Amino acid sequence: MKLRAAGSGLVLLGWIAASHLGSTGRGPMDLHVAVAVAPLVLAVFVVAARWRSLLLKLLLALACAGLLWGLWPLLRQQVAFLYYLQHLGVHLALAALFGASLMGGAEPLVTRMARGIFGPDLSPRNLRYTRQVTWAWTVFFLLNASVSTGLFLLAPREVWSVHANVLTGPLLGLMFLLESLWRRCVLPPHERPGLATVVQAWRRDHERRRGAHRP
Repeated sequence: MKLRAAGSGLVLLGWIAASHLGSTGRGPMDLHVAVAVAPLVLAVFVVAARWRSLLLKLLLALACAGLLWGLWPLLRQQVAFLYYLQHLGVHLALAALFGASLMGGAEPLVTRMARGIFGPDLSPRNLRYTRQVTWAWTVFFLLNASVSTGLFLLAPREVWSVHANVLTGPLLGLMFLLESLWRRCVLPPHERPGLATVVQAWRRDHERRRGAHRP
């Protein structure tokens, strides 16, 4: 477990370094393009893995290879834009995930996770807190996406890259810290899950939703 965590940390640090160097035009551009497009290609093939037809999977692989081959010279000149799209896309997707659970008659995402930890009967203060936290994460992701867009359009690439590629992780950590302090202020000890418990609840909820969407 420790080796896996250390390996994941090294991979993350490597990705941060590569994304920052690539966004600022330093280092081997071909490597930076490969790192930038890898998450998108992986996402496409994760979706395609559910397809039963081997022929469709093969055609998709050939189409992706042909598209990358044709666009590669252009992509080498737009590495920063690729990383911007990654940053924007992830933040908007997470904002949509949290925000959609606040609309209509849906149950807020954090409330659903809390039910997975404490059971179906949550106290009124826990219901209020989990709804507020769902709002807070929605606003955080939208705000960070807006700041990233503003810096990408108006600031030097180095400034944008520091925010998007270097500071996003610490900003997420700060958000978790503030949420933890807020939780301590508004909830009694028996209604305050630890970080490991929250992560496990998130994984269970994610697996449950994936299972619900499988054919």
